[in-house]
Amino acid sequence: MGGWKFAYQANCWGDLGGAAQGVTSITQLRYRTFGDMDRALTEIATAGYTGVELFDGNLLERDASAFRGLLEKTGLSLVATYSGANFIFDDILPEELARITQAADRAAELGAPHLVVGGGAKRYDGTRPTDFDRLGAALDRVVEIAADRGLTAHYHPHLSTIVEGPEEVRRIFGLTSIDFCPDTAHLAAAGGDPAEMIREHASRISYVHLKGLQRDPFAFTPLDRGDVPTDGIISALRDTAFEGWICTELDAWEDPAEGARASMEYLNQA
Repeated sequence: MGGWKFAYQANCWGDLGGAAQGVTSITQLRYRTFGDMDRALTEIATAGYTGVELFDGNLLERDASAFRGLLEKTGLSLVATYSGANFIFDDILPEELARITQAADRAAELGAPHLVVGGGAKRYDGTRPTDFDRLGAALDRVVEIAADRGLTAHYHPHLSTIVEGPEEVRRIFGLTSIDFCPDTAHLAAAGGDPAEMIREHASRISYVHLKGLQRDPFAFTPLDRGDVPTDGIISALRDTAFEGWICTELDAWEDPAEGARASMEYLNQA
């Protein structure tokens, strides 16, 4: 696998959610997996991964020394933290950036190289022409936050935001300097060809989210199954001389350890 290193997102070891306080306080509105992170990191390491990505809420739910001890115990490196925001509303943007700064501070303290953000709110009455400009400007602020802490910032296009498919991806990366973190399943679900998009935007890609997609019924899957062949995506990464961390994830899986093992078995044979 050349210079590739494999991490896993700890997000399917419990229900996905956020902090309830965030309903009335934007600075508290963090992603979180409501599960046992000690178990998650232990099983991720046992499956053969050497890195882990965590939601900002999970990263901040205990102090840095406690998390450092868990990383040392499992032998994992913290590769990235993932945060999100609306990004298009001027009044709350400072609060959102303050929250992202907290996550970036902790990620840097624990030696992570990457900061990943998703978002770009869909308004109830439709997207306005200026929303992409506001999102691009906010993402450049995230780039500054990350760079000040020695991190590389990445934008993760996501279903349910204003950046889902190929045209929106092309548009937003013409408006910001942030790196592109392709989530192969989200891109495919939005009508894109992940392999083609990796080739098109290769110069902006230094971190990847890799997972399978089942279209009907809709579900994310381990890499060895689903309706979007992972082989072509792997070929695109090789063809573009990608090097660095690849983070596999599932979002939800009945037996998260089994899902992690299945994807690692695929990667070992790819």
